[in-house]
Amino acid sequence: MYPMKTVKILNTAIHNLSTQELLNSLNRQGGVVVTPNVDHLMKLRKDTELREVYQQSDYRVCDSKIVQFASQFLGTPIQEKISGSDLFPTFYEYNKNNQDIKIFLLGAKEGVAQIAQEKINEKVGRKIVVDCYSPTFGFENDEEECQRIIEKIKASGATVVAVGLGAPKQEKWINRYKNQLPQVKIFLAIGATIDFEAEYKSRSPKWMSEAGLEWLYRLLCEPKRLWKRYLIESTPFFALILRQKVTTMISRRIKQKPGFNVNIKNLVVAILGNS
Repeated sequence: MYPMKTVKILNTAIHNLSTQELLNSLNRQGGVVVTPNVDHLMKLRKDTELREVYQQSDYRVCDSKIVQFASQFLGTPIQEKISGSDLFPTFYEYNKNNQDIKIFLLGAKEGVAQIAQEKINEKVGRKIVVDCYSPTFGFENDEEECQRIIEKIKASGATVVAVGLGAPKQEKWINRYKNQLPQVKIFLAIGATIDFEAEYKSRSPKWMSEAGLEWLYRLLCEPKRLWKRYLIESTPFFALILRQKVTTMISRRIKQKPGFNVNIKNLVVAILGNS
């Protein structure tokens, strides 16, 4: 992969790409795409396996308007939000006439992925989605089922695997099994996108997404499943961004004073606390 500019949000380097740059690079070089949002960034602080997955991924693109706002606050703006649910339809439309692109969908409830397959192929006007599979709950711990999935993907002739299992399951599954699928050039971690493509779930209105309120729409749609993620697990993100901002400001000031030595991170933690 050629060097790409990154923006550091907390401890994660996010690639500062436009959608067009990402599509061009994927078609030239392939690779694994993950889409960090606030939930992912918080999980990355505690999940060592997920951190390794992120480090090994080829593209880490901003999936959240809130993360984009945070980058602007930090003075290192990310040029574009590229959520999985925006990227995937753009990707298959971009490649509608590219016969080398053959997509396998992995995820969603029984029957939903098949509906998504049919709808996508109808939109594109060819069989760009060659097969799909909706795994059973907990399948990632069943090596026999994982191997059956691998064989199904191989038999399909797919060159792209779009995995919609939710984070961090989808990213970890891709990382564990990508080397067993040498014919697959592109892996996309796309969250709830298969549900959206099948019209099994609805996306938030565009104005809510642009305002950084997509999380609120999803919370209202699925409160039992998502209340803890959005109202408890994600809220420390804002204090951590403030800490990063203050750490950066103090660091710049101290660098202007030769001979003054202090551990910046420890100083900021002492002032703001360890969120």
